[in-house]
Amino acid sequence: MRLRKKRYMVVVVVMVFLSWNVLTYYVLVSKPSQAGQGLSNENVETQLDQLQADIQLQLQQNQRVLEDLRNLKRQAVADLKQLSPHGAVNPANNAPDKETPKPVVVVQVLPPVNDVENEPGNEKAGDLAQEDLAGQGGFYKSVARAGDPNKVILPILMIACDRVTVSKSLDLLLRLRPSADRFPIIVSQDCGHTQTAKVIQAYGSQVKHIQQPVLSDIKLTWPMDLFKGYFKISRHYKWAISQIFHTFNYSAVIIVEDDLYVSPDFFEYFAATYPYLHEDPLLWCVSAWNDNGKTEMVEDKPELLYRTDFFPGLGWMMERKTWLELEPKWPVTFWDDWMRHPEQRKDRECIRPELSRTSTFGKIGVSKGQFFEKHLKFIKLNDKFVPFTKLDLSYLKKENYDNLFVKAVYSSQLLTVSEVQSGARPELTSVRVQYNTKEQFKKYAKQLGIMEDLKAGVPRAGYRGVVSFMRSNRRVFLAPPPTWNGYDPKWN
Repeated sequence: MRLRKKRYMVVVVVMVFLSWNVLTYYVLVSKPSQAGQGLSNENVETQLDQLQADIQLQLQQNQRVLEDLRNLKRQAVADLKQLSPHGAVNPANNAPDKETPKPVVVVQVLPPVNDVENEPGNEKAGDLAQEDLAGQGGFYKSVARAGDPNKVILPILMIACDRVTVSKSLDLLLRLRPSADRFPIIVSQDCGHTQTAKVIQAYGSQVKHIQQPVLSDIKLTWPMDLFKGYFKISRHYKWAISQIFHTFNYSAVIIVEDDLYVSPDFFEYFAATYPYLHEDPLLWCVSAWNDNGKTEMVEDKPELLYRTDFFPGLGWMMERKTWLELEPKWPVTFWDDWMRHPEQRKDRECIRPELSRTSTFGKIGVSKGQFFEKHLKFIKLNDKFVPFTKLDLSYLKKENYDNLFVKAVYSSQLLTVSEVQSGARPELTSVRVQYNTKEQFKKYAKQLGIMEDLKAGVPRAGYRGVVSFMRSNRRVFLAPPPTWNGYDPKWN
């Protein structure tokens, strides 16, 4: 009786699942014909964004239903085992899910080192006078740091597929890398592309080459099949990161892709920020990327670092504890947007720079190069070396940062968008533009030239709802009212 009831529940869930997908398919198919009436070039991009949002929502709902089915299946198998005199299960009807096969890889793994004593000769640096890095009322301060920060092995995980130009990224990383022991490079390759594999293997012992063992196609129906590449990317990321923490047994990782250039201080930046990531429970990543980092929108002060509520990606570091939390629920697709959901972020923050420490040359990819031509190719890559490990970055600690940040933002003169655009009040070194609604934010962001999209209410590069950028050689804060009390996840 109990098994019959479970079978009935499984049938009901399957019927609901299929019905929901049929309904979704009808809605998605009908949308273009409805939107086609009066369609113009101005709203095509908006409608495509909405279509992608609908698809992502549906994928999340489907994933929850599938997980319910798996749970019911596991329970049914357990019940059958209890009923069987030998605990056997009929493999034809109740075969357990196959485990992902492990790759056949020969590697030499360096044991992770969490703390290393300061090297001889690293005597305490003399006290230096404080330097105002931002020119914004003393918000950003830097002093010499006594000795080096704690050192850990920080492996570079490069995600690769079928770009033979992976050598451009590897050559630069190897040339700039200060220590092979502290920064081992692991290239994880998907796609099974022979020519790319040969390029990677030509580096010999300088890098470790591992290959994703699951290359099977992912069967999807329209319109999901338009995003098949994103499904494969998410599958590869999960496998590759799991190798870092479970096979190589490292305690942290810096993740890059095979189409990124890095700055001269790329390794220095992550080495210096790791202790803050490790010690602050409200930090869950360090990113090399500024989403609004175009040349005319950044200040020529590469020392500047920020806290941000937005997960930037594009060269980022996280710890093992974060992966152990994310791994069991890793999404089947659109992993980066999934990271930006409140359920994953949990009000945690990242560190990001004023000037990006990565830039991309990957025009051709899953996104077909559209975002590259519109935005990515204009991001400025820092070209100066900043000795971050010699600087005191304690201003990034939550207890220091928030008060200084709020004061800097809301003590700035309030101007309209038109006044900012016209350069009014040129004597002011920082100004503020206030928005009150989602529509206002998008409108003002577009007029000011910054990224206008929101993910679960959080703007790109934003902190406490504020986006900081440069315009006409002065700091501009696009900010909510001083009474701001949190993000609205419905703002998308």
